[in-house]
Amino acid sequence: MSHHFDTPTAREDPRINVCDLYLFPGKPGTTVMAMTVNPDAGVSAPTTFRDEAIYSFRFDLDGDHWEDLAFKVRFGGVEHADGDEHKHVQPFQVRRATGKAARKGEEGELVLEGKTEGLVRSKSGLSAYAGLAPDLFAGDAAALGAFRNALFKDNKFNPDAFLNKKNFFARRNVSAIVLEVPTAMIGKGKVSCWATASLYGHAPEVQVSRWGLPLITNVFILDMNAREDFNRGVPADDLAKFGALIGGVAEKLSGLAGTSPHPADYGKQLASRLLPAVLPYELGTPAGFDFAGFNGRGLADDAMDVILTLSSNTALADGVAPDKARARAEFPYFGEPYSKDEQAGLTPAAAPPTKR
Repeated sequence: MSHHFDTPTAREDPRINVCDLYLFPGKPGTTVMAMTVNPDAGVSAPTTFRDEAIYSFRFDLDGDHWEDLAFKVRFGGVEHADGDEHKHVQPFQVRRATGKAARKGEEGELVLEGKTEGLVRSKSGLSAYAGLAPDLFAGDAAALGAFRNALFKDNKFNPDAFLNKKNFFARRNVSAIVLEVPTAMIGKGKVSCWATASLYGHAPEVQVSRWGLPLITNVFILDMNAREDFNRGVPADDLAKFGALIGGVAEKLSGLAGTSPHPADYGKQLASRLLPAVLPYELGTPAGFDFAGFNGRGLADDAMDVILTLSSNTALADGVAPDKARARAEFPYFGEPYSKDEQAGLTPAAAPPTKR
């Protein structure tokens, strides 16, 4: 679980639960950004987007950990597609905002609009897809739970928890928002990116979900109130608010594993690497999220193994990997979602949310 169902708010309305973020080069001269919401879409989460939400890709262009640029996506109400009451679509708009307009509200230049469940392209070179997609995150959720219990309840380092080797996310779908934009619309050189979902309507915008790096909440933050605080926070505050917490987990893990002569120092070092929780990327270069460094994130990057290894300072893997066969080389890069037949017998990931 990257940030799947990671807070009470996320469980109450999975439509505003940002699960994952990807950032990588697209066709020549373009950059792809993708976020997923609705963990286990169609089984224990909806397949639609919330029309009172703003879904944003936020970019820091100058290294101060505040956004200078944002691509904001808003959806309209759910409609029946071509008279088919069993198939739903939603209109959506994409806006590009800079400066102060990037930080709050729905302000920005309209750069693309269309409907979900289809490919949308503009004359200026933008492409968008919003709709059902296969979940390409891989992880053994049961093993991670056993690993955390051993650490926090029994004060033990238990790598054997990962001998199970079952991908909890196999055959599950999510809802994806994928934008492919001319790289010049973002900028040049190194940027940092994070994704958010905010409620917006009759009251001022309220951010409820945030994703900058995988597994920050599900590995390092156990307290649900602290998780909610993290999701409502901004990268500029991360190190001050969560550095000791994340460093403490890494200190405990590396100490119990015997992988660092100075666990406290390792904890501080890792906290400084993971925070602020933003995804760095050198525009125009191959993406790769691995042990050596973070440079964007491709759809097939095995984020779980990377974070497990970094958290404990030793090679640690859960034995499962993203399903590369479910990705594609061209836009929208996510392959076909899993069909009902493929999902036969699948156990719901969570209790269905209350309908709104």
